[in-house]
Amino acid sequence: MQIQEQVIAEIAKEVVARLRIQLQPQIAAAQATHAAPSHVPSRDGVFATVDEAVNAAYEAQKKVAAMSFDDRKRMIGIIVRICNDRREELGRMELEETKVGRLDHKILKLTNMRFVLGVENMRSDARSDPTGLCIIERAPWGVIGMMLPVTHSVPTMASNAINILAAGNTAVFGPHPSGQKVARYALQLWNREIERELGVANVVTTTAEASIEAAEQIFHHPKVALLCVTGGAAVAKAAAKSGKRVIAGGPGNPPVVVDETADLDHAAKCIITGGGFDNNLLCTGEKEIFVVASVADAFIAAMRRAGAFQLDREAIDRLTKAAFTFESGGGGCARAHIKKEMVGKDPAVLGEAAGVRVPAGTELLFGETDENHPFVTEEQMMPFIPVVRVNCVDAAIAASVKAEHGYHHTGIIHTKDVENATRMARAMNTTLFIQNAPSAAALGVGGPGYFSHTVATPTGEGVTTPMTFTRQRQMIVGNALRII
Repeated sequence: MQIQEQVIAEIAKEVVARLRIQLQPQIAAAQATHAAPSHVPSRDGVFATVDEAVNAAYEAQKKVAAMSFDDRKRMIGIIVRICNDRREELGRMELEETKVGRLDHKILKLTNMRFVLGVENMRSDARSDPTGLCIIERAPWGVIGMMLPVTHSVPTMASNAINILAAGNTAVFGPHPSGQKVARYALQLWNREIERELGVANVVTTTAEASIEAAEQIFHHPKVALLCVTGGAAVAKAAAKSGKRVIAGGPGNPPVVVDETADLDHAAKCIITGGGFDNNLLCTGEKEIFVVASVADAFIAAMRRAGAFQLDREAIDRLTKAAFTFESGGGGCARAHIKKEMVGKDPAVLGEAAGVRVPAGTELLFGETDENHPFVTEEQMMPFIPVVRVNCVDAAIAASVKAEHGYHHTGIIHTKDVENATRMARAMNTTLFIQNAPSAAALGVGGPGYFSHTVATPTGEGVTTPMTFTRQRQMIVGNALRII
Protein backbone atom coordinates (compact mmCIF):
# COMPACT_ATOMS: atom_id res chain seq x y z
CA MET A 1 0.00 0.00 0.00
CA GLN A 2 2.85 2.36 0.89
CA ILE A 3 4.63 1.68 -2.43
CA GLN A 4 1.38 2.36 -4.33
CA GLU A 5 0.92 5.72 -2.56
CA GLN A 6 4.50 6.70 -3.39
CA VAL A 7 3.96 5.86 -7.06
CA ILE A 8 0.79 7.96 -7.16
CA ALA A 9 2.58 10.86 -5.48
CA GLU A 10 5.42 10.72 -8.01
CA ILE A 11 3.01 10.68 -10.93
CA ALA A 12 1.14 13.69 -9.53
CA LYS A 13 4.39 15.56 -9.01
CA GLU A 14 5.45 14.91 -12.60
CA VAL A 15 2.07 16.06 -13.97
CA VAL A 16 2.28 19.33 -12.00
CA ALA A 17 5.84 19.92 -13.25
CA ARG A 18 4.80 19.40 -16.85
CA LEU A 19 1.82 21.76 -16.47
CA ARG A 20 4.09 24.43 -15.05
CA ILE A 21 6.33 24.22 -18.11
CA GLN A 22 3.35 24.33 -20.52
CA LEU A 23 1.67 27.25 -18.73
CA GLN A 24 4.81 29.28 -18.03
CA PRO A 25 4.20 31.84 -20.84
CA GLN A 26 0.60 32.51 -19.69
CA ILE A 27 1.66 32.81 -16.05
CA ALA A 28 4.42 35.24 -16.91
CA ALA A 29 2.06 37.38 -19.01
CA ALA A 30 -0.50 37.49 -16.24
CA GLN A 31 2.12 38.45 -13.66
CA ALA A 32 3.47 41.20 -15.91
CA THR A 33 0.00 42.60 -16.50
CA HIS A 34 -0.74 42.60 -12.77
CA ALA A 35 2.59 44.19 -11.88
CA ALA A 36 2.54 46.96 -14.48
CA PRO A 37 -0.81 47.34 -16.24
CA SER A 38 -0.60 49.11 -19.58
CA HIS A 39 -4.13 50.56 -19.24
CA VAL A 40 -6.15 51.35 -16.16
CA PRO A 41 -9.87 51.31 -16.99
CA SER A 42 -11.92 54.37 -16.14
CA ARG A 43 -13.88 54.06 -12.91
CA ASP A 44 -16.01 57.14 -13.49
CA GLY A 45 -17.46 56.45 -16.94
CA VAL A 46 -15.38 58.71 -19.21
CA PHE A 47 -13.27 56.98 -21.88
CA ALA A 48 -10.96 57.99 -24.71
CA THR A 49 -12.86 56.01 -27.35
CA VAL A 50 -16.39 54.86 -28.08
CA ASP A 51 -15.25 51.24 -28.09
CA GLU A 52 -13.87 51.55 -24.56
CA ALA A 53 -17.01 53.33 -23.35
CA VAL A 54 -19.32 50.71 -24.85
CA ASN A 55 -17.27 47.77 -23.56
CA ALA A 56 -17.23 49.20 -20.04
CA ALA A 57 -21.00 49.70 -20.11
CA TYR A 58 -21.37 46.19 -21.52
CA GLU A 59 -19.51 44.66 -18.56
CA ALA A 60 -21.38 46.84 -16.07
CA GLN A 61 -24.73 45.83 -17.54
CA LYS A 62 -24.21 42.21 -16.51
CA LYS A 63 -24.01 43.37 -12.90
CA VAL A 64 -26.89 45.85 -13.15
CA ALA A 65 -29.17 43.21 -14.68
CA ALA A 66 -28.38 40.89 -11.76
CA MET A 67 -29.18 43.56 -9.16
CA SER A 68 -32.29 43.41 -7.02
CA PHE A 69 -34.88 46.14 -7.49
CA ASP A 70 -33.86 47.49 -4.07
CA ASP A 71 -30.27 47.98 -5.25
CA ARG A 72 -31.40 49.53 -8.52
CA LYS A 73 -33.56 51.89 -6.47
CA ARG A 74 -30.50 52.85 -4.39
CA MET A 75 -28.55 53.48 -7.60
CA ILE A 76 -31.29 55.73 -8.97
CA GLY A 77 -31.54 57.49 -5.63
CA ILE A 78 -27.89 58.48 -5.93
CA ILE A 79 -28.54 60.19 -9.28
CA VAL A 80 -31.61 62.00 -7.93
CA ARG A 81 -29.73 63.06 -4.79
CA ILE A 82 -26.72 64.43 -6.66
CA CYS A 83 -28.93 66.30 -9.13
CA ASN A 84 -30.75 67.90 -6.21
CA ASP A 85 -27.79 68.56 -3.92
CA ARG A 86 -25.63 70.02 -6.69
CA ARG A 87 -28.42 71.61 -8.71
CA GLU A 88 -27.04 75.14 -8.50
CA GLU A 89 -23.53 74.07 -9.53
CA LEU A 90 -24.74 71.87 -12.38
CA GLY A 91 -27.37 74.39 -13.52
CA ARG A 92 -24.82 77.20 -13.61
CA MET A 93 -22.29 75.04 -15.47
CA GLU A 94 -24.89 74.09 -18.06
CA LEU A 95 -26.02 77.68 -18.64
CA GLU A 96 -22.43 78.92 -18.95
CA GLU A 97 -21.53 76.18 -21.42
CA THR A 98 -24.69 76.06 -23.56
CA LYS A 99 -25.62 79.76 -23.23
CA VAL A 100 -29.33 79.00 -23.61
CA GLY A 101 -32.18 79.17 -21.10
CA ARG A 102 -32.57 80.51 -17.56
CA LEU A 103 -30.53 79.59 -14.48
CA ASP A 104 -33.48 79.30 -12.09
CA HIS A 105 -35.31 76.96 -14.46
CA LYS A 106 -32.20 74.88 -15.15
CA ILE A 107 -31.94 74.39 -11.39
CA LEU A 108 -35.62 73.47 -11.19
CA LYS A 109 -35.24 70.87 -13.97
CA LEU A 110 -32.61 69.10 -11.87
CA THR A 111 -34.83 69.06 -8.78
CA ASN A 112 -37.62 67.60 -10.93
CA MET A 113 -35.66 64.35 -11.32
CA ARG A 114 -37.63 63.12 -8.30
CA PHE A 115 -40.68 62.91 -10.59
CA VAL A 116 -39.03 60.48 -13.05
CA LEU A 117 -40.37 56.93 -12.85
CA GLY A 118 -37.97 54.27 -11.55
CA VAL A 119 -38.31 50.65 -10.43
CA GLU A 120 -41.88 51.27 -9.25
CA ASN A 121 -42.86 51.34 -12.92
CA MET A 122 -41.54 47.85 -13.60
CA ARG A 123 -44.07 45.01 -13.74
CA SER A 124 -44.66 41.47 -14.91
CA ASP A 125 -47.91 40.15 -16.36
CA ALA A 126 -49.45 36.70 -16.44
CA ARG A 127 -52.40 34.96 -18.05
CA SER A 128 -53.73 31.44 -17.85
CA ASP A 129 -56.22 29.21 -19.65
CA PRO A 130 -56.94 25.46 -19.66
CA THR A 131 -53.70 24.80 -21.59
CA GLY A 132 -51.39 26.29 -18.96
CA LEU A 133 -49.78 29.50 -17.74
CA CYS A 134 -48.01 32.33 -19.60
CA ILE A 135 -45.70 34.65 -17.65
CA ILE A 136 -44.70 37.88 -19.41
CA GLU A 137 -41.47 39.37 -18.09
CA ARG A 138 -39.78 42.67 -18.99
CA ALA A 139 -36.12 42.07 -19.72
CA PRO A 140 -33.37 44.67 -20.31
CA TRP A 141 -31.96 45.32 -23.77
CA GLY A 142 -28.35 45.66 -22.60
CA VAL A 143 -26.29 48.71 -23.56
CA ILE A 144 -28.37 51.60 -24.89
CA GLY A 145 -26.85 54.36 -27.02
CA MET A 146 -28.38 57.70 -26.04
CA MET A 147 -27.96 61.09 -27.75
CA LEU A 148 -28.49 64.28 -25.73
CA PRO A 149 -29.76 67.71 -26.87
CA VAL A 150 -27.97 70.95 -26.10
CA THR A 151 -31.19 72.40 -24.64
CA HIS A 152 -31.34 70.07 -21.61
CA SER A 153 -28.03 68.23 -21.42
CA VAL A 154 -27.82 66.99 -17.81
CA PRO A 155 -31.60 66.78 -17.18
CA THR A 156 -32.11 64.59 -20.26
CA MET A 157 -29.15 62.41 -19.31
CA ALA A 158 -30.40 62.07 -15.72
CA SER A 159 -34.00 61.19 -16.60
CA ASN A 160 -32.84 58.69 -19.23
CA ALA A 161 -30.30 57.16 -16.82
CA ILE A 162 -33.02 56.66 -14.20
CA ASN A 163 -35.28 54.95 -16.73
CA ILE A 164 -32.67 52.63 -18.20
CA LEU A 165 -31.05 51.60 -14.90
CA ALA A 166 -34.43 50.78 -13.39
CA ALA A 167 -34.97 48.36 -16.27
CA GLY A 168 -31.55 46.70 -15.84
CA ASN A 169 -29.75 48.39 -18.74
CA THR A 170 -26.66 50.55 -18.92
CA ALA A 171 -25.99 53.38 -21.38
CA VAL A 172 -23.32 55.11 -23.41
CA PHE A 173 -24.23 58.78 -23.85
CA GLY A 174 -23.42 61.04 -26.76
CA PRO A 175 -23.75 64.64 -25.53
CA HIS A 176 -24.15 67.60 -27.84
CA PRO A 177 -20.69 69.18 -28.31
CA SER A 178 -22.00 72.43 -26.80
CA GLY A 179 -23.13 70.65 -23.64
CA GLN A 180 -20.51 67.94 -23.26
CA LYS A 181 -18.45 69.35 -20.36
CA VAL A 182 -21.31 69.53 -17.88
CA ALA A 183 -22.63 66.15 -19.06
CA ARG A 184 -19.24 64.51 -18.47
CA TYR A 185 -18.92 66.11 -15.05
CA ALA A 186 -22.38 65.00 -13.87
CA LEU A 187 -21.85 61.48 -15.23
CA GLN A 188 -18.56 61.21 -13.32
CA LEU A 189 -20.22 62.31 -10.08
CA TRP A 190 -22.90 59.63 -10.45
CA ASN A 191 -20.49 56.82 -11.31
CA ARG A 192 -18.09 57.54 -8.46
CA GLU A 193 -20.85 57.54 -5.87
CA ILE A 194 -22.60 54.48 -7.34
CA GLU A 195 -19.34 52.52 -7.26
CA ARG A 196 -18.63 53.66 -3.72
CA GLU A 197 -22.04 52.62 -2.42
CA LEU A 198 -22.85 49.62 -4.62
CA GLY A 199 -19.52 48.42 -5.98
CA VAL A 200 -20.47 48.68 -9.67
CA ALA A 201 -18.44 50.94 -11.97
CA ASN A 202 -19.34 52.58 -15.27
CA VAL A 203 -23.10 52.08 -15.23
CA VAL A 204 -23.34 55.06 -17.59
CA THR A 205 -20.46 56.04 -19.85
CA THR A 206 -19.38 58.60 -22.43
CA THR A 207 -16.32 59.70 -24.38
CA ALA A 208 -13.87 62.41 -23.42
CA GLU A 209 -14.80 64.38 -26.54
CA ALA A 210 -18.21 64.57 -28.19
CA SER A 211 -18.41 64.61 -31.98
CA ILE A 212 -20.52 63.54 -34.94
CA GLU A 213 -18.01 60.74 -35.52
CA ALA A 214 -18.45 59.47 -31.96
CA ALA A 215 -22.24 59.49 -32.38
CA GLU A 216 -21.94 57.48 -35.60
CA GLN A 217 -19.72 54.95 -33.86
CA ILE A 218 -22.26 54.57 -31.06
CA PHE A 219 -25.04 54.08 -33.61
CA HIS A 220 -23.19 51.22 -35.31
CA HIS A 221 -21.35 49.56 -32.42
CA PRO A 222 -22.25 45.84 -32.30
CA LYS A 223 -22.60 45.85 -28.49
CA VAL A 224 -25.14 48.70 -28.51
CA ALA A 225 -28.52 46.98 -28.56
CA LEU A 226 -30.93 49.93 -28.75
CA LEU A 227 -30.75 53.64 -29.58
CA CYS A 228 -32.56 56.56 -27.96
CA VAL A 229 -32.10 60.01 -29.47
CA THR A 230 -33.45 63.28 -28.12
CA GLY A 231 -33.03 66.30 -30.37
CA GLY A 232 -33.73 67.38 -33.90
CA ALA A 233 -34.91 65.41 -36.90
CA ALA A 234 -31.37 65.10 -38.34
CA VAL A 235 -29.98 63.04 -35.45
CA ALA A 236 -33.06 60.80 -35.43
CA LYS A 237 -32.64 60.18 -39.17
CA ALA A 238 -28.95 59.34 -38.71
CA ALA A 239 -29.79 56.89 -35.93
CA ALA A 240 -32.45 55.20 -38.07
CA LYS A 241 -29.80 54.31 -40.68
CA SER A 242 -28.03 52.10 -38.15
CA GLY A 243 -30.47 49.24 -38.60
CA LYS A 244 -31.11 49.15 -34.85
CA ARG A 245 -34.40 49.91 -33.15
CA VAL A 246 -34.60 53.64 -32.36
CA ILE A 247 -36.64 55.49 -29.75
CA ALA A 248 -36.72 59.06 -31.05
CA GLY A 249 -37.78 62.31 -29.44
CA GLY A 250 -38.83 64.51 -32.33
CA PRO A 251 -39.59 68.19 -32.87
CA GLY A 252 -42.69 69.93 -31.63
CA ASN A 253 -44.51 73.20 -32.30
CA PRO A 254 -47.30 73.09 -29.69
CA PRO A 255 -50.32 75.27 -30.49
CA VAL A 256 -52.69 76.72 -27.90
CA VAL A 257 -56.39 77.31 -28.54
CA VAL A 258 -58.30 79.79 -26.37
CA ASP A 259 -62.05 79.67 -27.02
CA GLU A 260 -64.89 81.94 -25.94
CA THR A 261 -65.68 79.86 -22.84
CA ALA A 262 -62.16 79.90 -21.37
CA ASP A 263 -61.18 81.38 -18.03
CA LEU A 264 -58.98 84.01 -19.65
CA ASP A 265 -56.94 84.99 -16.60
CA HIS A 266 -56.22 81.35 -15.81
CA ALA A 267 -55.32 80.68 -19.45
CA ALA A 268 -52.89 83.61 -19.50
CA LYS A 269 -51.12 82.45 -16.33
CA CYS A 270 -50.85 78.90 -17.66
CA ILE A 271 -49.43 80.04 -21.00
CA ILE A 272 -46.82 82.24 -19.33
CA THR A 273 -45.83 79.41 -16.98
CA GLY A 274 -45.44 76.89 -19.81
CA GLY A 275 -44.21 79.09 -22.66
CA GLY A 276 -41.84 81.07 -20.45
CA PHE A 277 -40.20 78.07 -18.82
CA ASP A 278 -36.46 78.03 -19.51
CA ASN A 279 -37.07 80.66 -22.20
CA ASN A 280 -39.35 78.27 -24.11
CA LEU A 281 -36.69 75.61 -24.75
CA LEU A 282 -38.98 72.69 -23.89
CA CYS A 283 -40.39 70.90 -26.94
CA THR A 284 -43.68 70.68 -25.02
CA GLY A 285 -43.85 74.44 -24.37
CA GLU A 286 -46.59 76.66 -25.75
CA LYS A 287 -45.37 78.09 -29.07
CA GLU A 288 -48.33 79.87 -30.73
CA ILE A 289 -51.85 80.91 -29.67
CA PHE A 290 -55.08 80.85 -31.67
CA VAL A 291 -57.76 82.83 -29.88
CA VAL A 292 -61.40 83.20 -30.87
CA ALA A 293 -61.91 86.79 -32.03
CA SER A 294 -64.85 87.52 -29.72
CA VAL A 295 -62.58 87.23 -26.67
CA ALA A 296 -59.24 88.21 -28.25
CA ASP A 297 -59.06 91.73 -26.77
CA ALA A 298 -59.99 90.45 -23.31
CA PHE A 299 -57.41 87.66 -23.58
CA ILE A 300 -54.66 90.08 -24.59
CA ALA A 301 -55.54 92.24 -21.59
CA ALA A 302 -55.36 89.13 -19.38
CA MET A 303 -51.89 88.34 -20.74
CA ARG A 304 -50.72 91.85 -19.82
CA ARG A 305 -52.25 91.56 -16.33
CA ALA A 306 -50.45 88.26 -15.81
CA GLY A 307 -47.08 89.88 -16.56
CA ALA A 308 -46.45 89.17 -20.24
CA PHE A 309 -45.09 92.07 -22.30
CA GLN A 310 -46.84 92.93 -25.57
CA LEU A 311 -44.92 93.87 -28.71
CA ASP A 312 -46.58 95.95 -31.41
CA ARG A 313 -46.33 94.98 -35.08
CA GLU A 314 -43.29 97.16 -35.77
CA ALA A 315 -41.41 95.60 -32.85
CA ILE A 316 -42.42 92.12 -34.02
CA ASP A 317 -41.06 92.91 -37.49
CA ARG A 318 -37.72 93.98 -36.01
CA LEU A 319 -37.59 90.85 -33.82
CA THR A 320 -38.41 88.66 -36.81
CA LYS A 321 -35.51 90.07 -38.80
CA ALA A 322 -33.20 89.48 -35.83
CA ALA A 323 -34.44 85.93 -35.17
CA PHE A 324 -34.69 84.45 -38.68
CA THR A 325 -32.88 84.24 -41.96
CA PHE A 326 -34.91 83.70 -45.11
CA GLU A 327 -34.15 81.42 -48.03
CA SER A 328 -35.91 81.86 -51.35
CA GLY A 329 -38.13 78.94 -52.29
CA GLY A 330 -40.35 77.86 -55.14
CA GLY A 331 -43.40 79.89 -56.06
CA GLY A 332 -41.98 83.04 -54.53
CA CYS A 333 -42.14 81.59 -50.99
CA ALA A 334 -39.29 82.25 -48.56
CA ARG A 335 -38.39 79.56 -46.01
CA ALA A 336 -37.52 80.89 -42.55
CA HIS A 337 -34.53 79.51 -40.64
CA ILE A 338 -33.98 80.23 -36.97
CA LYS A 339 -30.77 81.96 -35.96
CA LYS A 340 -29.20 79.73 -33.32
CA GLU A 341 -27.75 82.69 -31.47
CA MET A 342 -31.29 83.81 -30.57
CA VAL A 343 -32.56 80.45 -29.29
CA GLY A 344 -33.24 80.36 -25.56
CA LYS A 345 -32.28 83.98 -24.92
CA ASP A 346 -33.90 86.06 -22.19
CA PRO A 347 -36.92 88.28 -22.95
CA ALA A 348 -34.72 91.34 -22.39
CA VAL A 349 -32.39 90.19 -25.20
CA LEU A 350 -35.34 89.67 -27.53
CA GLY A 351 -36.73 93.04 -26.50
CA GLU A 352 -33.46 94.74 -27.36
CA ALA A 353 -33.56 93.11 -30.79
CA ALA A 354 -37.13 94.37 -31.17
CA GLY A 355 -36.09 97.89 -30.19
CA VAL A 356 -38.01 98.03 -26.91
CA ARG A 357 -37.10 98.02 -23.22
CA VAL A 358 -38.62 95.03 -21.43
CA PRO A 359 -39.42 95.42 -17.70
CA ALA A 360 -37.21 93.42 -15.34
CA GLY A 361 -38.72 90.09 -14.35
CA THR A 362 -40.70 89.66 -17.57
CA GLU A 363 -40.97 85.95 -18.42
CA LEU A 364 -42.70 86.11 -21.79
CA LEU A 365 -43.23 88.43 -24.75
CA PHE A 366 -46.25 88.19 -27.03
CA GLY A 367 -47.88 90.02 -29.90
CA GLU A 368 -50.36 89.64 -32.75
CA THR A 369 -49.41 88.08 -36.09
CA ASP A 370 -51.15 86.23 -38.88
CA GLU A 371 -51.13 82.43 -39.01
CA ASN A 372 -48.44 82.26 -41.70
CA HIS A 373 -45.87 84.22 -39.70
CA PRO A 374 -42.51 82.48 -39.08
CA PHE A 375 -43.05 82.67 -35.33
CA VAL A 376 -46.21 80.59 -35.88
CA THR A 377 -44.89 78.08 -38.39
CA GLU A 378 -41.40 77.43 -36.93
CA GLU A 379 -40.45 75.79 -33.63
CA GLN A 380 -38.58 78.89 -32.52
CA MET A 381 -37.72 78.11 -28.84
CA MET A 382 -37.73 81.74 -27.72
CA PRO A 383 -39.80 83.48 -25.04
CA PHE A 384 -42.03 85.20 -27.60
CA ILE A 385 -45.43 83.75 -28.45
CA PRO A 386 -47.49 84.98 -31.43
CA VAL A 387 -51.23 85.46 -30.97
CA VAL A 388 -53.52 84.86 -33.96
CA ARG A 389 -57.20 85.88 -34.03
CA VAL A 390 -59.59 83.37 -35.60
CA ASN A 391 -63.34 83.47 -36.25
CA CYS A 392 -64.36 80.42 -34.20
CA VAL A 393 -63.05 77.43 -32.31
CA ASP A 394 -63.21 75.20 -35.39
CA ALA A 395 -61.01 77.65 -37.28
CA ALA A 396 -58.63 77.67 -34.30
CA ILE A 397 -58.42 73.88 -34.33
CA ALA A 398 -57.78 73.80 -38.07
CA ALA A 399 -55.03 76.41 -37.73
CA SER A 400 -53.50 74.41 -34.86
CA VAL A 401 -53.34 71.24 -36.95
CA LYS A 402 -51.59 73.19 -39.72
CA ALA A 403 -49.10 74.88 -37.39
CA GLU A 404 -48.21 71.62 -35.63
CA HIS A 405 -47.10 70.11 -38.96
CA GLY A 406 -48.22 66.60 -38.10
CA TYR A 407 -45.45 66.12 -35.53
CA HIS A 408 -48.09 64.61 -33.20
CA HIS A 409 -46.25 66.11 -30.24
CA THR A 410 -48.28 68.44 -28.02
CA GLY A 411 -51.56 70.35 -28.22
CA ILE A 412 -53.19 72.63 -25.64
CA ILE A 413 -56.65 74.11 -25.25
CA HIS A 414 -58.25 76.46 -22.74
CA THR A 415 -61.99 75.89 -22.71
CA LYS A 416 -64.89 74.98 -20.43
CA ASP A 417 -66.57 73.13 -23.30
CA VAL A 418 -65.60 69.45 -23.20
CA GLU A 419 -66.87 68.97 -26.77
CA ASN A 420 -64.43 71.59 -28.06
CA ALA A 421 -61.58 69.88 -26.21
CA THR A 422 -62.62 66.51 -27.60
CA ARG A 423 -62.74 67.79 -31.18
CA MET A 424 -59.29 69.31 -30.88
CA ALA A 425 -57.80 66.21 -29.23
CA ARG A 426 -59.11 64.04 -32.08
CA ALA A 427 -57.99 66.44 -34.79
CA MET A 428 -54.49 66.93 -33.35
CA ASN A 429 -53.82 63.27 -32.47
CA THR A 430 -50.84 64.43 -30.42
CA THR A 431 -48.82 62.41 -27.93
CA LEU A 432 -49.59 64.99 -25.24
CA PHE A 433 -52.85 66.91 -24.99
CA ILE A 434 -53.56 69.38 -22.20
CA GLN A 435 -56.77 71.16 -21.24
CA ASN A 436 -56.85 74.14 -18.87
CA ALA A 437 -53.31 73.68 -17.53
CA PRO A 438 -49.74 74.64 -18.40
CA SER A 439 -47.94 72.34 -20.82
CA ALA A 440 -45.68 71.03 -18.02
CA ALA A 441 -48.72 69.38 -16.41
CA ALA A 442 -48.41 66.62 -19.02
CA LEU A 443 -45.01 65.78 -17.55
CA GLY A 444 -46.15 65.48 -13.95
CA VAL A 445 -45.11 69.01 -12.92
CA GLY A 446 -48.27 70.51 -11.43
CA GLY A 447 -50.35 67.83 -13.14
CA PRO A 448 -51.06 64.09 -13.18
CA GLY A 449 -48.60 63.12 -15.91
CA TYR A 450 -45.15 61.63 -15.37
CA PHE A 451 -41.78 63.17 -16.03
CA SER A 452 -39.08 62.55 -18.62
CA HIS A 453 -37.03 64.73 -20.95
CA THR A 454 -37.54 62.32 -23.85
CA VAL A 455 -40.97 62.45 -25.48
CA ALA A 456 -40.81 59.88 -28.27
CA THR A 457 -43.27 61.17 -30.85
CA PRO A 458 -41.98 59.91 -34.24
CA THR A 459 -41.51 56.36 -32.96
CA GLY A 460 -44.64 56.32 -30.81
CA GLU A 461 -43.42 55.45 -27.31
CA GLY A 462 -44.53 58.77 -25.84
CA VAL A 463 -43.10 60.03 -22.55
CA THR A 464 -40.44 57.45 -21.78
CA THR A 465 -40.47 55.24 -18.67
CA PRO A 466 -38.38 52.26 -17.55
CA MET A 467 -40.82 49.98 -19.39
CA THR A 468 -39.94 51.79 -22.65
CA PHE A 469 -36.44 50.31 -22.39
CA THR A 470 -37.43 46.67 -21.91
CA ARG A 471 -37.90 43.65 -24.11
CA GLN A 472 -41.00 41.54 -23.65
CA ARG A 473 -40.27 37.86 -22.91
CA GLN A 474 -42.81 35.08 -22.42
CA MET A 475 -42.37 31.91 -20.38
CA ILE A 476 -44.92 29.18 -21.01
CA VAL A 477 -45.77 26.47 -18.49
CA GLY A 478 -47.91 23.89 -20.23
CA ASN A 479 -50.80 22.22 -18.43
CA ALA A 480 -49.58 23.32 -15.00
CA LEU A 481 -49.90 26.04 -12.36
CA ARG A 482 -53.53 26.58 -13.29
CA ILE A 483 -56.25 27.45 -10.81
CA ILE A 484 -59.12 27.32 -13.32
